[in-house]
Amino acid sequence: MRRVFTAVLSLTVALAIPSAAAAFSPGAPGLGDPFFPDQGNGGYDALHYDVAIDYRYDAQSLRGTVLMTARATQDLSSFNLDLRGLQVRSVRVNGRFADRSQAGQELTITPSGGLRAGRTFTALVEYGGTATPVVDPDESIEGWIPTPDGAFVVGEPQGTPGWMPVNDTPRDKATYAFAITVPKGKTAVANGKLVSKVTLGGKTTWLWKEDDPMASYLATATNGDFRFWKTTGPGGLPIYNAVDTAFGPEDQAAADEVLAKQGDIITFFSGLFGPYPYASAGAIVDDADFVGYALESQGRANYDRVPDEDTVAHEIAHQWFGNSVTLGSWPDIWLNEGFATWAEWRWGEEAGGPTVQDQFDRFYARPPTSSIWSPPVAGLTDPADLFTSSTYIKGAMALQALRVKVGDPAFTQILRAWFAEGRAQTVTTADFIALAERVSGQELSPFFDTWLFTAGKPVSW
Repeated sequence: MRRVFTAVLSLTVALAIPSAAAAFSPGAPGLGDPFFPDQGNGGYDALHYDVAIDYRYDAQSLRGTVLMTARATQDLSSFNLDLRGLQVRSVRVNGRFADRSQAGQELTITPSGGLRAGRTFTALVEYGGTATPVVDPDESIEGWIPTPDGAFVVGEPQGTPGWMPVNDTPRDKATYAFAITVPKGKTAVANGKLVSKVTLGGKTTWLWKEDDPMASYLATATNGDFRFWKTTGPGGLPIYNAVDTAFGPEDQAAADEVLAKQGDIITFFSGLFGPYPYASAGAIVDDADFVGYALESQGRANYDRVPDEDTVAHEIAHQWFGNSVTLGSWPDIWLNEGFATWAEWRWGEEAGGPTVQDQFDRFYARPPTSSIWSPPVAGLTDPADLFTSSTYIKGAMALQALRVKVGDPAFTQILRAWFAEGRAQTVTTADFIALAERVSGQELSPFFDTWLFTAGKPVSW
């Protein structure tokens, strides 16, 4: 009788008062990006990251601590961060030790109690190990890339979890503070403004603070032997520059010459697109040409060699298009690269080179078999095609063709509205098409079908 009574009583209580545990559920371990479905995590909104890293050059290993402040968007029983190849030593949620497990890029954290939707919480992760570069589908490398004198640190599209635990999705922007500790005499450059530089016991900690929301793939902590200086740009904008000391005198002079043009480029783009979106600017020029590309890290680009003026203009343009107005999923990469390429051409015209239409005509003369015409600009299906020439060149040509079709005043208004309305947000190709039609007053579906969604060389539009 007692056992039956107890069971009935338990059932009655369960029906009357739902179990607290039943109200909580795990956050999604991925957000289903078409190219990187495991990238990012659900159930919370990251607000801020405090990142502390001590890089040990002799072993090319690092020890790190990341404190994430976030807001739960559902009642969470557990949640994930993205972390690749590094081992977690401990995790605390709201100051209390939490259970954790690692599988692939997923760090699953189970706090001692559920996290209620709408509540802010903190997650402190201590981790370390040997950071190894992430290899992308196109076989390029990214993440924490060791160099002879330090590390070249870039994250597009999935490299940031190679050196810190993070919600690695463009859809979850946050602010950051970085404390990067390196041997005395080395320089460490991260995003935002330099707050302090403290040397103690043969090591120097560089503290940087980025107060503007940033997508995780735009974070950097490049370090090594650099000639480092701060100058002032338009409106008192601080510009931080770092040039690898391994370059010879000619390259040093070339770097200084091209970097001196950053202020003029920022001024020009500010007049064309809208105010520069960040509180600092600059460049990191590393002797790391084996990497094979430059990247528009927020507030200061990483260059793997001394860049030319076109490349500097391209990366600065990304501060508006890519960094501030950011793609929501990776098949829309043309919203970053097509826009930056068009802007690069527009700066070249301003600087006395070919007009943007000249550039369009030059590329349009290429035969239908040229690689610039395929795959389609938007709606990519293969992640290995993210950075193909069509993404850049045909994407920029699509914008110039749109400019001719709607007229220069409407096109300029489209660019300015795209930045003003999308600032610090994530966007889609559909968003851009809708805005272009709204501003121009034209129905543009056939135009965009031809230029963005159809492979091959356009013949009429």
